[in-house]
Amino acid sequence: MEQFARAASGDAFCFVGEGGEKRPVVYISLDGEAGPLALGLPELVRLCLAAPWWRDAPGRPAEELQAVVGEYREDVPDLDRRRDRAARALGLDPAGLPSEAAALARLAELSRGPPAASCLVIGYDGEPLDPLFGATPTNP
Repeated sequence: MEQFARAASGDAFCFVGEGGEKRPVVYISLDGEAGPLALGLPELVRLCLAAPWWRDAPGRPAEELQAVVGEYREDVPDLDRRRDRAARALGLDPAGLPSEAAALARLAELSRGPPAASCLVIGYDGEPLDPLFGATPTNP
């Protein structure tokens, strides 16, 4: 793994394997959770633009997640304008970004599929860290 960014909380974003920015991206939290977020930096950027509150999504039922989204939008009332501006600054068409629901569905897909098995993070105790989105490679 190659760490390329850190969240303010100290959590880490890491590339997995050899190569460039098309490698799988894993998020490792200081809370003992880890899992794949995207297959490549471009997908990670689109996720963060489409659903910047993704870190609050794991394990939440849809109605609770809607409350999280609502609170986030209350705190950042011009979220859509900011997202579109950031996307254009990065050379992305805002209309081509995934919907919030599609971004979260992709996270769930990655947490259950082959990327989860190949991106398993082992902690200091020799045991895998807990999955970010409630699924393990052997127990979807």
